[in-house]
Formats: sequence, C-alpha cells, structure tokens
Amino acid sequence: MNELIFIVDDEPDILELVSINMTKAGYRAFEFENASDLYCKLPKIKPDLIILDLMLPDESGMDICRRLKSSDDYSNIPIIILSAKSETTDKILGLEFGADDYVTKPFEPRELVARVKAVLRRSSVPADKEKKKIIFGDILEVDPNKFEVKVKEKVINLTTTEFKILEQLLRKPGYVSSRDKILDYLWGNEKIVEERTVDVHIKHLRTKMGVAGEFIKNIRGVGYKIEE
Repeated sequence: MNELIFIVDDEPDILELVSINMTKAGYRAFEFENASDLYCKLPKIKPDLIILDLMLPDESGMDICRRLKSSDDYSNIPIIILSAKSETTDKILGLEFGADDYVTKPFEPRELVARVKAVLRRSSVPADKEKKKIIFGDILEVDPNKFEVKVKEKVINLTTTEFKILEQLLRKPGYVSSRDKILDYLWGNEKIVEERTVDVHIKHLRTKMGVAGEFIKNIRGVGYKIEE
C-alpha cells in the first residue's frame, strides 16, 4: 500500500499543488484546511507523514507539532513543516518542537517530494533486517527494531531524525561523525538541508536524553561523537 500523506494548509491553492505532486509521486494524500479536521481524522486513520503549515485559522502549526510529538499515539509520525516563515529562528523553533524537516514557501514541488521521500526512508525499518539492541553506558538502551530508546529503563520519545542521528553515533562509539557525514546518513543523495540542522537536532536529542545526553560530545569545528 502506498504511503499516506496528510497535508494541512489553509490555502486551497497550496493544498491542491502539494496534493497533486504527492499523488504523482505515488503517495495517497488527504487534505485539511484546519487543525480541527486533522484531529478528527487522526483517531480513525494514521498517516505515514504530515506536511504542516504554521499559519492555520484555529491553531498554530507549532502547537500542533508540539502536541503530536508529545503524544504516545502520534509521536512517531514524521512531520515536515511547510511555511512562509523563512527566518532561521522559525526553522530552529520548528525543529525543536519535533519537526523532522522545514521547507519554506515559495517552494519547488520536486524538492518537497524529495524531502518527503528522504524522511519516509529514514523512518522505516526493513522487516527482513533485524538489528541488535544496543546497551551503552549501562543507562542507555536503544532498540532499532522497535524504534525505542530508554534511559534508566524509562522510554523517551524521539523524532525519527533524532533517533537516526543517535543510531549513527552509536555505530562507532568514540569516533567522530562530521555534520556532513550525518546528513549523508539521513538524506543520502537527496541531501538538501543545511549543516546547522544537525546542531539543532543534537541539542534537542541531548535534552530529551537527560543524563545520557552527556555521552554526546561536540568536537568543535568537526562534528559529534558518543562516548562514556
């Protein structure tokens, strides 16, 4: 079954443009002009990804993002913010609220499709490639098959991007991964985001991990590594 994309935007022209391009790319698309309609639909059917505008008539996209990412039922749904707000502070705030990517208007439809593909690719775990559970520092436990992270036996909710960054660092403890290398792991040939994006995700990841966040070290001018 093709992946289902929820598109939330109060501009009919944008809704139609995004929906048409998602359909052409092989996805199924549901359109919503406000937060209320989105909330009514979510309990009935869960999308594989949400494309979310920030300026909605009944609730801001930031609040929607924060609410969904703090929910046990919906926190694992990837979110791409699509907004006319292009300031760096807006982008950082969106990522800190849990968005997996941020695309500014006006946008190139092919770029948006590429980002959707990349986010969906890194959020999927191949069923035929079971991975070993990782125990690190006696307090951090990562189960790649369940997309689950525990710190001192307590489950913490990470976005798909945060999880994949942590997984990348844990592949080679003690070794430094440059920002560019981390972006390559996340995006591959479709790498079309700024290196600073990694810093924002790392900052949020450390905060969520609590005491275990101290394992992630910043090597100034180079990148990041994880070690006890």
